[in-house]
Amino acid sequence: MLNIEHLSKRFGAKTAVDDLSLHIWPGEIYGFIGHNGAGKTTTLKCAVGILPYDAGAIRVNGVDLKAEPLRCKRELAYIPDNPDLYDFMSGQRYLNFVADIYGISEALRRERIGKYAEVFELSGDLSQPISAYSHGMKQKLAVISAWLHAPKLILMDEPFVGLDPKASHLLKEMMREHCDAGGAIFFSTHVLEVAEKLCDKVAIIRQGRLVRAGTMEEVRGDESLEAVFLELEAE
Repeated sequence: MLNIEHLSKRFGAKTAVDDLSLHIWPGEIYGFIGHNGAGKTTTLKCAVGILPYDAGAIRVNGVDLKAEPLRCKRELAYIPDNPDLYDFMSGQRYLNFVADIYGISEALRRERIGKYAEVFELSGDLSQPISAYSHGMKQKLAVISAWLHAPKLILMDEPFVGLDPKASHLLKEMMREHCDAGGAIFFSTHVLEVAEKLCDKVAIIRQGRLVRAGTMEEVRGDESLEAVFLELEAE
């Protein structure tokens, strides 16, 4: 679903991502772990076409991102770590705006918006301007907008930040359902307990380089994910 091959990205003299290769297959929830500044957000932004990259190749569902960026972006959704939404819009108008971009019919958008707004208890707030939303409400709106066009691949940067425990639980269920239906999810997180319980596979990045990746059992062995992460950071 997402193939990243020998990805490198530099900002001036600094190499933010260094020869990184990862494969995320249909049905997988893939966690991406690393300290602040390790290269997680840069990798995600390259993978969705926000940042250009200096070397390597990225393919979404077999399609090269550089060669056919619009085709790739139709297949995916991205939730950044700090949703930068249009504050002057209402929640409803914003979701309709996203639905228009992806050509979602009136009937289908009503069904999906109604379903997810009810799940996240936002139905009564969609008429309000986004500027009046709390951070958690904005995060919920971003999640709804990501699921709106039923993408095959969803990438998320720290998706649980700002969500209350109930909303976090609902998002985890949605992630599992999405992948059980043949989709794929690639997300970064600092919450190692969540990654350990939720992910099928996990990758650990340090200073732009991949230091370990594989199934949860392959990465952690007989230890906890937290113990493995701390050991790798200490090396």
